[in-house]
Amino acid sequence: MQVLNDILEQISGFLWGWPMIILLLGTHLFLTIRLRFPQRKIFTAIKLSIQKDKNATGDVSQFGALATALAATIGTGNIIGVATAVALGGPGAVLWCWLTGVFGISTKYAEGLLAVKYRIKTKHGKMLGGPMYALERGLGWKWMAVAFALFTACASFGIGCTVQANAISTLTNESYSISPVITGAVVCLLTAAVILGGVKSIAKVCGMLVPFMAIFYVLGCIYILFVNGSYVWPALQLICTSAFTPEAAGGGFVGTSVMMAARFGIARGLFSNESGLGSAPIVAAAAQTRNPVRQALVSSSGTFWDTVVICALTGLVIVSSVLAYPDIDFKDGGALTHAAFSKIPYVGSPLLSFGLLTFAFSTILGWSYYGERAVEYLSIKWRKFRHTQKQVEIVMRSKLVLTYRVLYIVAVFIGSIANLTVVWNLADCMNALMAIPNLLSLLFLNGVIVHETRKYLWRGRLDKEM
Repeated sequence: MQVLNDILEQISGFLWGWPMIILLLGTHLFLTIRLRFPQRKIFTAIKLSIQKDKNATGDVSQFGALATALAATIGTGNIIGVATAVALGGPGAVLWCWLTGVFGISTKYAEGLLAVKYRIKTKHGKMLGGPMYALERGLGWKWMAVAFALFTACASFGIGCTVQANAISTLTNESYSISPVITGAVVCLLTAAVILGGVKSIAKVCGMLVPFMAIFYVLGCIYILFVNGSYVWPALQLICTSAFTPEAAGGGFVGTSVMMAARFGIARGLFSNESGLGSAPIVAAAAQTRNPVRQALVSSSGTFWDTVVICALTGLVIVSSVLAYPDIDFKDGGALTHAAFSKIPYVGSPLLSFGLLTFAFSTILGWSYYGERAVEYLSIKWRKFRHTQKQVEIVMRSKLVLTYRVLYIVAVFIGSIANLTVVWNLADCMNALMAIPNLLSLLFLNGVIVHETRKYLWRGRLDKEM
């Protein structure tokens, strides 16, 4: 296992190295310029996200699709991931993480647009879409579409399931001395109660959970910043100057190079908001929307909330806390996060615990839908290859989906009690392999994205139906 872990760690390090960062960030910048800075429409996007499009076709509301995507996106990376970036890259990493979120809005917009543009409607009225359908129907790259679906299904058991369950059980065991077995059983039951009901059940729960957990966490961070009031402005100055001037680090921080700050800040930002990963458009395709651009705007608001707001607040809390309490240790992201939040009396530790628990559980729910849709796509391709009869196809699809849900629930329990070092590295590899075909589809279909944007957004026809 150690040999396998070492191999996977090397592969993961290569896949998430500078070539991937350049590809992702380059796509962000290219689409931002090509689409005339869609970030300026963020308030329109937020407004659309809370409106119901009753006459539109889809499985869930636009808000339900956004909430499910946010549930999968807002995870431990928003807390531990940001702290890891600060621990390894210095306070300047926070600014690079934030900038990645700002430019990532355009990529998330493009993903959502293609998801609706190339989605299909089954005979039962269910909407199916995502990068695999854009790759197949938009570019004719069937083999790459299958590869994306396979990587997504594998990734759902890793970063979306077992590692999140492990984070929950570890936290409850260390903070409240609750056995991982008990925690695993409880999380299993809660997960089963939600995902066995399908996308509508997942979207309904996420629609209630995500706003509550996000608002609670944001208010808690604002309170901590109020307590650290005299250090907030110095923290902002340190974040901005350290992003471009390595010697500016101080106040308990160890000076790092600008390249280190940029690398870890960009990598954590990309990993946190999932812009370019290709996961969020899978649920965007199920949204009730009258045209692709409306849902594209709604999807783009997810990156705004995830990185531009939540990650930025977390980074500011951590940097201001380190300035206020210079004795905080910098061993790793987890230790830094715990130390920074625990310094705040009464609310610090409970806020961290609540944030990690709810963020991790919501990620489990969101990724279950991504994996299920990937498995369904693979089953469709396999049946077409085998020329299975129509009636048998329907039965097989139902069995495969049910089997996936059961395996996913079992994986939650396994993740709660197992050592997941190998799984972490495997999940990182699968996520990188997901991003490559998705980014290629965005780049090669950028003409389609511009055409649809011009048709509905630039000409002021957002209310027009497809």
